[in-house]
Order: sequence, then C-alpha cells, then structure tokens
Amino acid sequence: MSMFKDIPVEVGVIYEGERIRRNDMQVELGGPTVKQKFELAKVKPMNEIDDGKITIIGPDLKDLKEGGAYPFGILVEAAGEKLDAGLEGVIERRIHGYLNYIEGFMHLNQRYDIWIRIGKKSFSKGLNSFEPIGKVLYRLFKTELPIIEKAQITFITDVAKLDEMYPDAVQAYESRDAKARGLKDEDVDTFYGCALCQSFAPSHVCVITPQRYSNCGAISWFDGKASASIDPKGPVFAIPRGQMINAEKGEFTGVNEAAKKRSMGEVNQVWLYTAFDHPHTSCGCFEAVTFYIPEVDGLAVVHRSFKGATVNGLPFSTIADSAAGGRQIDGFHGMSIEYMRSKKFFAADGGWNRVVWVPKEVKERVKDFIPADLVDKVATEEDAKSIDELKAFLKVKNHPVVARWTAEEAPATEATALQVSEEAAGTMMPVATAGTLPIMAGGFRIILKDAKIYANKVIIQTVKDDKQEKR
Repeated sequence: MSMFKDIPVEVGVIYEGERIRRNDMQVELGGPTVKQKFELAKVKPMNEIDDGKITIIGPDLKDLKEGGAYPFGILVEAAGEKLDAGLEGVIERRIHGYLNYIEGFMHLNQRYDIWIRIGKKSFSKGLNSFEPIGKVLYRLFKTELPIIEKAQITFITDVAKLDEMYPDAVQAYESRDAKARGLKDEDVDTFYGCALCQSFAPSHVCVITPQRYSNCGAISWFDGKASASIDPKGPVFAIPRGQMINAEKGEFTGVNEAAKKRSMGEVNQVWLYTAFDHPHTSCGCFEAVTFYIPEVDGLAVVHRSFKGATVNGLPFSTIADSAAGGRQIDGFHGMSIEYMRSKKFFAADGGWNRVVWVPKEVKERVKDFIPADLVDKVATEEDAKSIDELKAFLKVKNHPVVARWTAEEAPATEATALQVSEEAAGTMMPVATAGTLPIMAGGFRIILKDAKIYANKVIIQTVKDDKQEKR
C-alpha cells in the first residue's frame, strides 16, 4: 500500500493469518505466560485528541530482550462527530485485523487475552519500535473507518502503568457486556456474522446473536449491528435470521445459509445452543473451550489463562487444538466467557445442569449467573484434579448428571452379557442389543446408545492376546 512507504516492512492483507513460531520470534507481547495485557478503545471529545500522536510508555521494542515475553497494553483513543461510546467495541476489535496486516506481526485474541509476536526478520528490517506500528494502526483506522476523524495510539510496556490501567480496562469491558444483556434471540429478526478470523480458520463464521457473543468475547449483538452499519463491506455483516428450524437446538435457515456461503460449502448446518451434532465452529481466538467428559456424561470448561492440566489430564492448548480451525467437532466448542452468562448457554444440552467442572477463576466471574442450587455442585480444580475425583465429587454433591448415570446403569449392565443364539448365527439377526454399549478404542471410549449390532460372527480378544498370536 502506497500509504506505508515509510514503514520498514510490507503492510497488506496478504500477511493476515501469518504464524510466527517461537524460534522465529524476536519478542512476545502478552500471551499465556504474561498476566498484565490488554487492548482498549475509548471514544473521547475532539479537543482531547492529538491527532496522529503515537505514545510509548515504558521500554520500546528495541529495548526488549530477544526471546522474552513482556507485559503489554494498547490504548486507541478516537474522536469524531458521529462517534459515541457504543462504538468502542467495534473500534477495539479492528486492532486485531489491522495489526495482522503487518509483515512479521502476529496478533491473536482480544481484550485481556492479547498475544502478539514480532518476527526476527521484520525486526531486522527495522520494525524495532512501536512508532511504525502505531502509524499503521492510525492510518488504517482513518482510512477504513472514516467515521473516525481523530485518533491517537498509546503502547504500554511499563508494568506499573499497566497495573494502574488494567482495572479500568476490565471495567470498561464489563460495562459494555452488561448493556447487551436482556435482549433475547427471539426479539430480533437479524443476527450478525464475523469473518475477521477467517485468515486463521477459513471455514469459520462467528454467529453473533443477542444471547450469544462472538467466540472471542469482544463483539456483542449491538457491536455487530454498529459495525455492519458503519462499514457495510467490512468483516462483520448482517445475517437474516430466517425461519426457525429447531428452537431447542437453535437452528435457523438464515444462519445455515450464511455458514454455507461464507465457508465455501464446508459448513452447511449450525446449531447455536448445543455442543453436539452440529456445533458452532471455532476459530482460535476463543476465550474458553467447552469439552465433553464421557466418563461422567457432562461438560467442562477451560479458559485460555488456565495453567496446567484440566480434570481430564489435558491442558488448554491440547483441548483448544481439538476445537480450532473452523471445524465442527462433536463435544468441543470454542466460546466466550460472556456466553456462560446467557440463558441460551448450551440450553439444548441442559445448560448449567450439564456443566460439571469449571476453573475457579471463571466460576467466580460467572457465579451470579449459575443457578443458586448448582453453584456448589460444579467442581473446580480445587475440588477435582482427575476423573475419579470428579466422579466422587459429583456423587457427594448429587449433581444433576448423576441421575443420568442411574438411568443408564441398567441397560449398560445388560450390554456386558452378549447373548448369541444358534438361530442368530448366519441369519443377520441382532447379536447384541444394548441401551449403552461401551467400546474402548485408541484411548477413547465409544458409547453406542440404543444400538443393534448385526454380524455373522463375533470375536472378542484383547490387544495383548492379539500380539501374542503374532509372535
């Protein structure tokens, strides 16, 4: 782009989705190992903005040690005759897209979860200061969103300043989220979609409804409406809700059509209120992941900042890989923390009645939205660190999922005794019928419910026996 001739690296959409691996990075800003991190947009009066000013509070890029991870904050302050505070979320989410236009610059996530890496090659080309990065942001904001008449950008690496600003940033996010609560999906005829993360997940389309925030947690239905109105050709677009196909699962004709069109036919059907069968796709910028635990027939949640292994022995990174990339993976669902405060939160699966494990930090944040009789029945890492401990906890607390175990125990027991009659042999009659038939394979347990298996011959042998025969 001609407007970036003075920038030491190239700038353009071609660099969206660029990944910078640890061995190739000069520095990391924010990320999973750093606590102090945020990006915030604020709308200010015209007379409070020094248009084009770039401020750096703390050490500049060139002063940061190679290979290190550092606390980091970005503050974008904007003014305009038609701007108001209701557009702050719209402005804020564009930081992600615009910074990813920079060669050798990787920006992931949003709000208090930002994760940035600067590549060594771009650093050696001269991208060794926040000054040119600020210029890119400023020029793109002014060009892409003409509603912004003035803007100034501040980068913060000073820990004391970050500690001072962080609570205000979190309060700003909470205030925006609170305004979006109350409106129901049934109250509107238009949802909104976001394709901002398609550079990382080509088949992913985030569907934003009044009761379902974007997976990243940064775009409410009101933000989507505002973004689509001020930038009709931008990454956020209107989705006519269309006809309701399934009220319980949250399936709408308009959502299916939008998903099919925007994913180039990869995704044809989306159910908004469930983690199973046709779950909403996930990008990679989600705040948290819900994952199914078959041993207890319940759902668990883990957020990006969680350290160590979850109750099933896997860390966030492994679970996130199972959900990311724009795929529909049964029992895995990337989502925002705000979705956990919604009445539609996995409503088709039982909502909070199906949730069995949540990190303590997240549980405290959404505690007021968990039904009062369930608060003490949902385990955290302090209550259960393994599946066995989780089972014991749920039994003691009499969690609602325990009733599901009792209901399935009888048919499951029947499945352990396979009855094969002589008449069945060779006639393709069902040789095994079970309400629940568990099968262990490759480290996973596959449960066949209400299954009838037809076979001429059934051979059951252990892997150990099989290996001994081959010796």
